[in-house]
Formats: sequence, C-alpha cells, structure tokens
Amino acid sequence: MIVKYFSTGQRPQRRWRTAFTAIRFLRTISHFANKVPKETSVSHFAIDISSNDHDTPYHVFSHLNDVARKTLINMVKEKSIELLNELGGVQRVATILGSNVKEGISDCENDLLHRRNVFGANTYPKPPRRTFLGFSLAALKGSTMIILLVCAVLSLGFSFEQQSESKHGYSRWYDDVSNIVAVFLVVALCAGANFWLSNESREVSYASDDIKVQVVRNGRHFLVSIFDIVVGDVVSLRIGDKIPANGLLLEGFCLQVEESNNGGELDNIISVDVSRNPFLLSGAKVIDGLGFMIVTSVGMDTLWGEIMSSANIDLEETPLQESLHKLTSCIGKAGLAVAMMIFMVLLFNNTQKSFSEMLRAMVGFLNSSMTVLNLAIPEGLPLAVTLTLAYSMKRMKDENVMARKLSSFETMASVTTICSNKTGTLTLNQMKVAELWIGEEAFGGGSLIEIEPGVSKLLKEGLALNNTCIVGEQNAGSTLEISGSPTEKAILEWGATCLGMDIKEIKQDCQVIDVKAFNSERKRSGILMRKANEKAIHTHWKGGAEIILPMCSYYYERNGTVKDMNGEERMELEAIIERMSAKGLRSIAFGHRKVVEQNDQVYEKLEQSGLTLLGIAGLENPCRLGVKEAINLCKEAKVNVKMITGDNVYTATAVAIECGILNGEEETAKVVVEGEQFRNYSVEERMKRIDRIRVMARSSPLDKLLMVQCLQRKGHVVAVTGNGSSDVPTLTKADVVFSMGIQGTVAAKENADIVMLDDSFTSIARLLSWGRCFLSNIHNFIQFQLTVNIAAFVFNFIAAVYCSEAPLTAAQVLWLNLLVDILGVFAFSTNQPTDDLMRNPPADKQELLISYSMWKNLLVQALYQAAILLTLQLKGSIIFRMTKNVKKTVIFNTFALCQVFNVFNARVSEKNKRLEGIVKNKVFLMAIGGVVFLQVMMVEALNKVANTEKLSLTQWCACIGVAALSWLVGWVCQLKSNACS
Repeated sequence: MIVKYFSTGQRPQRRWRTAFTAIRFLRTISHFANKVPKETSVSHFAIDISSNDHDTPYHVFSHLNDVARKTLINMVKEKSIELLNELGGVQRVATILGSNVKEGISDCENDLLHRRNVFGANTYPKPPRRTFLGFSLAALKGSTMIILLVCAVLSLGFSFEQQSESKHGYSRWYDDVSNIVAVFLVVALCAGANFWLSNESREVSYASDDIKVQVVRNGRHFLVSIFDIVVGDVVSLRIGDKIPANGLLLEGFCLQVEESNNGGELDNIISVDVSRNPFLLSGAKVIDGLGFMIVTSVGMDTLWGEIMSSANIDLEETPLQESLHKLTSCIGKAGLAVAMMIFMVLLFNNTQKSFSEMLRAMVGFLNSSMTVLNLAIPEGLPLAVTLTLAYSMKRMKDENVMARKLSSFETMASVTTICSNKTGTLTLNQMKVAELWIGEEAFGGGSLIEIEPGVSKLLKEGLALNNTCIVGEQNAGSTLEISGSPTEKAILEWGATCLGMDIKEIKQDCQVIDVKAFNSERKRSGILMRKANEKAIHTHWKGGAEIILPMCSYYYERNGTVKDMNGEERMELEAIIERMSAKGLRSIAFGHRKVVEQNDQVYEKLEQSGLTLLGIAGLENPCRLGVKEAINLCKEAKVNVKMITGDNVYTATAVAIECGILNGEEETAKVVVEGEQFRNYSVEERMKRIDRIRVMARSSPLDKLLMVQCLQRKGHVVAVTGNGSSDVPTLTKADVVFSMGIQGTVAAKENADIVMLDDSFTSIARLLSWGRCFLSNIHNFIQFQLTVNIAAFVFNFIAAVYCSEAPLTAAQVLWLNLLVDILGVFAFSTNQPTDDLMRNPPADKQELLISYSMWKNLLVQALYQAAILLTLQLKGSIIFRMTKNVKKTVIFNTFALCQVFNVFNARVSEKNKRLEGIVKNKVFLMAIGGVVFLQVMMVEALNKVANTEKLSLTQWCACIGVAALSWLVGWVCQLKSNACS
C-alpha cells in the first residue's frame, strides 16, 4: 500500500527509495508512540482539562523529515484510512505531533514558534495588491477617457503644424496640452479613489477572514485567531464553525460537515466519526453535531489555503456605479456627436478660405470642439460614487459596522422592513437564571436551594452533561471559567452557584453514549449516558419548556415524589410557563428518563416520551440600552421592524413591548403569530396579514425564509439579521443581510453583506441613516454635476457656432472641471446623516437615477447660468464697457462662482435648509475656501496659464452678484415645489 501511495509519476528506483523512507517514518512513529500509553476515548463531549498527564513528548515532530510530513498532509487530503491505520490511528498521530488529546499542546511561545517553523503558519499568500498604475490604466481604458484623449492628441497634432506662427501656435499648443493634462488628472483622481476604496475593501476582507477559534493548550481553553492555529492544536468544533485547518477528529457526536467550498459540489454533506471517517478539511462548515479535532496541516498545505491564495480581491461595481458609468458613457457619446457637429458647422462657415488658412482654422475649430466636449462629459460622477463609498465604509468601521458588500450601502436607502432576531440583537445576551420551578414550587435564582438529594443529583447531571459549554478548572475559591452560548453558560453558572454542582466530579462518574446537539429545528438537546457501576441508561433532554413539557408524563416535587402529569397538573404547569414568559423570562425545561438494561442488551436510544420533568428555569435577558430609541427611529423613517424568535408567544410579546416593537395596547392576535400558524395560512391569507404581523414566535428557519419571501412579493425591500448556520437559506434571499460579529457563526458571516461588530440593533439604525445619506449625497452630486455640464454645453455650443470660437480656453475648462470635482467630492461625499433624511420614506428601488424634482432643479439652474453667460458673451462689452479679453475673464469668473453658490442648492434638494450641517462639515468649508482662493489666484495671478485678465473691484462685485442670484433662483424654485406638494 505504501509503494502504491508514493509511486505516482516517479521512476522505479525513486519509488522504492520513497517507500523505504515512509517505512522508516512508520517505524519512527511506532517507536515514539509506544512510549506513550494508548488513551481510551473520552466519555463525555467536553474535554477533561484537569488531566495531569504531562509525559507526552511534545517535540517528537522535530524528527519528522519532509517525506514524513507530506505523508501526513496527503493522508488527510486524500482521506486514506488505510494509511491512518498503519500509522496507529488518530491518537498515535496526535502523539507524534507532540500533542495531548486532552490537554492539547503547550502555550509556550517558543513551542508555537517552533511548530510554525517546522509545519508552516496557518496563513496564505495574499493576492497581489492592485497598484495605483493598474487602476490608472483601467480608468484610461474607459470610452469617455479615450474620446477625450484621442481628440486632444489630434488637436495637438494640428497645433504642431502651425508652430511657424510662434505666438499663436504656442498658445494653441498650450491649450491642447491643457486638454491632455485634464484627461490625466481625471484619470489620476479616479485611480486614487479606486485605490483607496480597494485598500478599505481588502482590510474588511481580511478582517472578516480573521475569525476566532477555540483551542486547548496546556489544558486550558483559549480563543485565538484562525491565523495563529498551529499543527498539533486541539480545536473545538460546534454547529456553524468553519474547519480552521486540515485535521483528524479526536472525538465527536453526530458531526456533519459541508465540503462544498472544497469539493465544488453544492450540499456536499459528509458525516465524520472517529472510526470510519475522521478526516476534516480546512474550509468545510460544521452543520450539525460537535467534537474536537487535532490539526495535522495548515496554510498552504491545505486545499483551502491554495484556493484562497489564488483568489483575487477585486472591487465589485455596485448597481449605482454601473448606472452612472452608462450615463457618463451615453453623455460622452452625445457630447462627441455634438462636438463633431460644431466642428462641421465651423468648417462649413469658413469654406471660402485658402487651404493653408483652412488648415490653421481647423486647429481652432478642433480646439473649440474639444472645449465643448470637455465640459459636456460628467467624468466626476463615478469618482464621486467611489469616494463616497470609501468614506462611508471608513466611517461605518468607526461605528462597529463592517460592510462586506459595497452595494449594501445603496440598498439600505431602500429598505422598508427589517426582520430582526431577538436574542443578542434586541437583548443584551447576558442571561441569568431568575427563578426555578420544581413541580409547582418556585425558588429564587440567586441563592442556594434545598431539594431532595436524588432530584438534585439528576438535575446536576442534566445541567453538567447536556451542555456544550467549555468549562475550565474549578478549584476551591476560584471563579468558574465557562465559555459557550449565553443560555447554557447561565444555566451552568446557576447550577454551580445554587446547586453546589461539581462539574468535574459529575463528568468523571458518567459516560456519555450519544448526543443530540441543539439546533434551531430541534429546539432542544439531549444526551444518553451511563453512570459508573450501574446498568441503567439515563436520557436527559433540555430545551424550550413548551417543547419538553409534552414529552413528559410525570414530574418531580421538591421532596422527590414523582407525580403523574394529568390534565389538571399539566394545565397548571403550562400556566406557570405562561406567567414566566409574560415577565419576559425564557423558560427552559429539563426532562429525564431511566431505562434499565436487561440480558446485557446494549441500549442506545434517546427516549422522547415518558420523561419525568425535573424542573423549569426562567432566564432573564434584558433589552439593550438604546434599542427602543433605535426602533422608534426606524418607525419615523417609515421602516417596519419585525422580531423573529424561537421563544414562545408570551416571552416574545413581553420583549417586543419592552423594546418598542409593540405598544402594549394592540390586539396581540393581529400582530403576533407563531411560526407554525403562519406556515399553515393559505397563500392569500398570508399575503393579506404579512404587513400587520410584527412578531413571529416559535419560528423555524423555514418560517423566517417564508416571511422574507412574502414581504418581497409584496414589494418590500427586506433586511434580515442572522446568527446561525440555519439562517443561511434566509440570508441568501434577503435584500440586505446583517450578521452579528460576536454571536454570529462563520456561516452566517460569510453570507452577510454587513457584519455588526457589536451585535446591537442600534448599529442597524445608524447604518440605515448612512445608507440614506449615501444615496442622497450621490443624487445631490448628480444634480450639481449635470447642472454644470448642461449649462456649459448650451453656452459653449451657442457661443462657438455664433462667434466661431469657444469663449473658454482649455486651461479654464481644466480648472472648471477640477473645481466641480473638488466641490462635489467634499460637499457631498463627506455629508453627515441628518434628521430630515430619517423622516423621509425609503427610496424607491425602481426609481430612475435622476428623479423629476432633480431634473426640474438642475434644468432651472442650468438654463439660468447659460442665459447669464450668453448675455455676457453677446452683450457684455456693451453693458459693462469692457474689452474682449476682460469679458472672457468675467465669463470664466462668473461661471466658476456660480458653481460655488450652486453647491449649496444641490446639497439639500427638497428642503430649504441649505446651511444645515455645514458648520459641522469642516472638510466642506475648507474645500469652499480653497476653491475661492484658487479662483482668485487664477484670475489675478496666473494670468498667463489661465489666459485671464485682472479684474477691478467693481467687476468682481458684478461677478459675485450675478453668481449669488443662482442661490435665490434655487430657493424660489424649491419654494414653489414645496407649495405644490
């Protein structure tokens, strides 16, 4: 078998040499493995970390050669059970790797470093970062940039033909170079914005990959980064976890993993067990069961590492960016057509000239056409979107929100319904047992209770063994170290405090035979266990009280008496559960059944009926601070909030009232529904009631999915929160997906658009405001940019045809483009969310990119500016008694100042609060000040570069006064709009 294993693609001598090396490796393994006694399988599914066995030779792996290490790597990759058996089994491999199956490896830094040096780190080479030059070349390939560049080069070529007339030729050459510089400046700005956004996206990508993994080192449990895993580590696996590296299962119950990421097949679900298939591959997801694994290879020695190292992290293009690129391209093509038309008209009007004169004139005509084209194309639109995305992503990271998909910012502006989990999102997820009922007698949750020893012992066994928490060393006087789900952690802490439970002692005296782990469908967990020196088999179930109570036929009283659960007694217990739930407590019941084995018959069945009720615990989980205000904010924003939970109707209703989803005066039957009830509605009834339902209790993942689908069919844009792997089907269907950064599983995070690092609903409300702010900023910039483009296009077209030359030079056009981009980016990209935005209804997802009100505002402004500029062009010399060059400077100066005033109009398109939030936006104020200063310099100091003349104080006042009227025009226009609405 070994010869066959190493024979692929090698010469016969080399094959035998390799096989001989492998045999030596096997003998080496046997030699060292025999020094350590074989360890029996662990009797319960939490590793006993109190073992004092420190005799494991931790550095045996140092003697392994390359062939031996590759043998281990390939054994797991190829899932070779034959080779594993020859190596002596899983526990022998653990020994050779210097790991103790109970205590893991040493947490000494030198040991960890040595393992990384020998076996490698659990990282992979990052995909090559896209350079600034790469983004520049990509921006230069755009059709708009190609049109501008080709036209500029052609114009430059004609200018060189005319250099014999030095002064005139030099001026034209200077203008043409300005056109080329304009193209490359725009390219540099777009490349810089994309480069920044790419870096932000890479940081988010790597942050989302840096998940925490629970490992055992020196007998203690630690949460470490997945990148810090080393070969030999013992790793804890639970539902929803991602396998962090290749390895072998040490122990586990009902463990199932999905290997679709590695195998390429969808729903490739594989059962993993110690005897038949202990192999675990990096990147697979745990979908059921629990267990512990030992790591045998990491990083690039795993298929997952190879896949991740070859994956490229490219910027996704959001739908809005795609729409803007199409808009810019269409405007560019239209601008090119009009520029050609201007060129042909000018050429036709000068046909009577000689050829040499005609050639000289063509340079001017082409330059005029280029000027019109430069002003007509809104190349700043994609730039604004990119910068706004980068800025929003950075700001949201500061507010504990990590956006994995850029398009989620756009979609958040259109969200009409948020379907939220209860536990951990609306509540603090810091549970504690508030009360316990044994039969019909209540006990407080914070002090020692005295019950019959037999009942107490059974309850302790159920609490300690039917639990997936990791428990640390429990010494006298020391704090109990528990990590795991908040519910189970609260129950264990209560058991240790109020029942005097010694978890270590219970686990030593009992052997767990089978486990049914809790999941969202089962809503309960169970174990089958046997006590030492006893032939009886015990079944323990724990779960929601409404789930466990129907499984019980009897119940214990405080004194240990077992009573039948007849109709009257059952109703009383149900009433107790209702009273607990009405107080907002989550009721957890514990059931037990004992079966005596006869005639040495092996009994391996978890009974699900005929149980005896041990007790019912009520857990309190208060709402988060600020969640009620956040939900009220969502209501003001016309966004419905629905709570979907696995708790019963009474608990769900109480929590919904406390956090503000329900007001307490509504008829519960109309707004609260159970998952099964909702599922059994007819399609018509479901669609009729979906809008009114605000709480769904006792829901399954399929109920949650059904609600999302119904809402979407009703036209809603739905955002959903998800924590577990069972939520994945719903997460793939929702419009926006939130995952919790603390309690969320890896499967949920990987399917999420946005990860809430603090697990709080208040972060969702903040993101809602930022999404609306993002879309509003983009719409405002579109309005501002197109106003400039249309005004410049109309003015230059008429002036060029009427006067046979463009009134603005290429250098002036270059400055105007930069001015518009600078003002637009800093005025709109850095805008903060306002209260007015949250009072508006959600944006219509099907709404056109440019709405009717936007068209109206921008056309009014554009026509005003074009009319003013044409008046100055045609009658300016007469009105203001100025020379031709001064007139051109006045036109240029007035047009630039119009944009400074118009930016205030565009900032708030539907309200008359143009100065709202400006004082807080210091970046915008600095941009305004900088633009005004540079404009003064262009006119007064850089005359040669800008082809301008110095203006008198009167002329400056005239320019400012005419430009300021654009503010008044916008204000009157919006007053009429508000009056009509």
